[in-house]
Order: sequence, then structure tokens, then C-alpha cells
Amino acid sequence: MHTIKRFILLPLLLMFGALHAQNFHGIQGSSFAGSLGVHNNPASILSTPYTWDLTLLAFQLKSSTNAFVIKNYSLLSSPANSAYTITGGDFSRFANLNFNLQLLNARIALSRTKAIAFGANIRGYTRVKTSEFNFVDTLHNAADFFKQNENQSQNPMSGDGTSSSWLELFGTYSQTIFDNTVNRLNAGVTVKVSRGVSGAFTRVRNQGFNTIPAGGENMYTLKQTAASYSYSSNYDLWKDDKDTKQNMKDFLKHTQGGVSLDFGFEYIIKSQAIPSIFDGDYYYDYDWKIGASLLDVGVSQFKPSSYSYNIGVADGTVDDKMLDEKFQGIESAQQFNDSMLSMATAGAAQIQDVYRIINPVRIVLNVDKPLGNDFYVNGELSINLSQLAGNKRLYVKEINLLTVTPRWETKRWGVYLPIIYNTEKQFWIGGAFKAGPLLFGVHNWANIFAKDKMQNGGGYIALVIRSFNMTSSKADKRYDCPPGVNR
Repeated sequence: MHTIKRFILLPLLLMFGALHAQNFHGIQGSSFAGSLGVHNNPASILSTPYTWDLTLLAFQLKSSTNAFVIKNYSLLSSPANSAYTITGGDFSRFANLNFNLQLLNARIALSRTKAIAFGANIRGYTRVKTSEFNFVDTLHNAADFFKQNENQSQNPMSGDGTSSSWLELFGTYSQTIFDNTVNRLNAGVTVKVSRGVSGAFTRVRNQGFNTIPAGGENMYTLKQTAASYSYSSNYDLWKDDKDTKQNMKDFLKHTQGGVSLDFGFEYIIKSQAIPSIFDGDYYYDYDWKIGASLLDVGVSQFKPSSYSYNIGVADGTVDDKMLDEKFQGIESAQQFNDSMLSMATAGAAQIQDVYRIINPVRIVLNVDKPLGNDFYVNGELSINLSQLAGNKRLYVKEINLLTVTPRWETKRWGVYLPIIYNTEKQFWIGGAFKAGPLLFGVHNWANIFAKDKMQNGGGYIALVIRSFNMTSSKADKRYDCPPGVNR
């Protein structure tokens, strides 16, 4: 690996930076979401007509970046021929990754006006952001990189990377606040207790670099630079001389606890159409369904590893040749830390206190409208709040911003077409299908039909079983098919 590539995988040349039911977009707002919808709005579990449902397993992954491109690969091709290229050009880089794994999430209707949900999830978010810099893939060393960025030499540069993953157990209670002939208001709250499984961060603040003429070639030195880096201490407990079971036990035992909350309301405007004797139970019918939720209010905690430091570099004390030398052949966290400390000409201090990473706190607004004949349209706006804590605090966030989803859906079948505009100004068209208990979807159709888009998108899959009984006092005939019709 060329030296310059190591600088990108480590915190990009030290001075130029560091190197999202949740995201089950298709079924948001749906009356069939059940336990999949509780994490998008706790109140929504009262809008599902089944007496109970159980998500046996659900997994979702979403990624977004402009830093590299995965080539020669789509979901319809073999990964054997895939390759990646680092994106060249002069611009700010970003990368986002989030996932969630839901294990045995259950929803139970105690009555039409009260419901509970509970289960376990594993969730993770990673975000990386740098200031502008110029990069081309023909660079061989640090001097080449500085030469490409001489127009930025007097500009302060920065980079941030934060990653947080946790295991959570949750319990939800939802209740109807009022109900009359015109409208209904449901409210819900979720309490989550968690363990911070994996946490890491890096921060770099640099004041540019100096260009020093030296014969035929210029020499470059860093201006004043400050850097912080850490990962959670439970990684240090993973030892090659232990079996996997013992390593996992030690890894999870030495995690830190956390608590977070979700709050949600769902306002239902009832249809004023006069029902006929053939309409059956129309309790769950609506003309508009409007949801508002405040999600993931809390933090995850991590104890820093012994290789966690704040360091400073004095102006003019580290040059391009030293950077080449210090980051040559690094293969471990200890070697990386030793190299960083050897350049800490303005001091170094070990990070010893437990650090907290703010969860992806956000407000979610959701509007759902039935169009007739089993067609619906859903609109959702997600507003991140975690960054309001300021740049001095560690946080992760969702990349969801605006999603509009037309759908055709019955009890057993569903086709969904989410249209997504995210916080990184990317426009995706996704899709999802439901067949009985199975839900499968992609965030970006380009992951299937193009061979250079796999880095932006992702997908989800869920297996949900439902009760055959409805919470109504009699069978809900809305979902029965007329004789001779098979949905």
C-alpha cells in the first residue's frame, strides 16, 4: 500500500481530517407495520388491527459516501470482480453507515385503546466528515499530497469521525388519549436500556501547512495541529490465546450502560363516509393519519482504550518526510499510537474518562393518506437534533431527510416505492415487496441495476408473523376477499 493511502485510512495526513421502523421505508405509516413501526413512532402500534405480531428477525443497512466508488459490482453480479477507487478531486468528503438488527420484537394489543411492545435490538451508526482537500490516485507520498493542496495551505482544515454501536432492550406502552366520531389521538412512549458495544472517534483540527523552498523540491511542514482519537476499551480484551466464547464474554462484560427514550403521537382523522352493512368493522379506517415522534433521546457510553490520546503538534515541527516515515508499515493500534505520540511536539494527554456519544436524536413527522382500492401515499420528514449539542460533543445522526412513498398494500401483499432525498443531498428511488410474513426492500434501485453505486444505498429484510385475530369484537371484513378473488 502506498504511503499516501495509509494517510487516508488513518486520519488523512493528520491535518486534513479523519479519514438509519428505522429505515424500513416502505412500511412507514402502514396499518400493517406492527412491531416494525414501533421504532419510528411508539404510538403507531395502536393503529395495527392484529391482536399481536412478532418480528422474528429484521435487518437493515444503509450507507452513503462520496469518498470512494465500488466498481464492477451490483446485487445481481458476483463480488469476485469488484474493486474500489478513491474519488479524486477538490471537495469535502463524507461517509455514513448505519444498521439495525431486530431480534424477537413483539407487539401485543391489550385492547383497542392500549398496546405494548418489547424486544431487543443491535444498532450502529458511523459518520465521517472532512473539510475540502484535493486528492488524485497517483500520489505516492506526503509531499505529493501537499503539492496538490498548495491553494489550501493557509486555510484551517478539519476532520471528524464518530462511531457508536449498542445493544438495547426496549419496552413500549401506547394508549388512546381521546376518541370521538371525528378523530382519535394515540400516544406512546418507549424506554430503552442499552450497553455500548463499540465506540470510537477521531478529531483533527489543523491550521494549514508551510511551504519551504528546498532546491528543486519544496519541503512542507504542518502548522499548529490538534488531534484526538479513541476506541472503546473492550477491544483490548480480545486475545488470540482465548476461544471465541470467552472473548465475546469479556468483550460484552466490559461495556457501559445507557438509557434512551422515544415519544410519539398519532392523530387520526376518521373517514366521514357513511358505512354500509357490508363494510364490516371500520374502526381502523382513516382519512388522514398524522404522526409526530421524538426518537433516541439519550447517549451511549464507552470507556476509552489505553491507546486514546489528545495530542498537539507545534507549528513547523513535523514535515512531509517525517509523516512518510512515521506511518510506514503500521499494523496495530499500538504502532499507530506510538507514531502519533512521537510527533506530539506540543504535548500529549491520555484520554481516561468515560466518553458519551449522543444517539441519533431526531424529530420525525409522518403523514399517511389512503387513496382507495388499497393504494396509499406516505410522506415523512426527519429532522436531526443531535448536532445541536455543538461541535465539542460527540454525536451520530440519521441521514434520512425527506421520503415520499406510494404503496399498494393488503393484508398479505404489498408493493412500495419510497422516493428518498437524504441529508447528503442524494436522491434515491427504492423499492420493497411484501409476501405474507416476508418483507424485502432496497433503499436505492441503483444497487441492483448499476455497477458503480453499491456504496450509496442498502436494503432491509424482515420476517414478521401475525395473529389471525383482530382486536375488534368481530372479524374485520375489510381484509376479506370477495368470493373468487385471490389477493
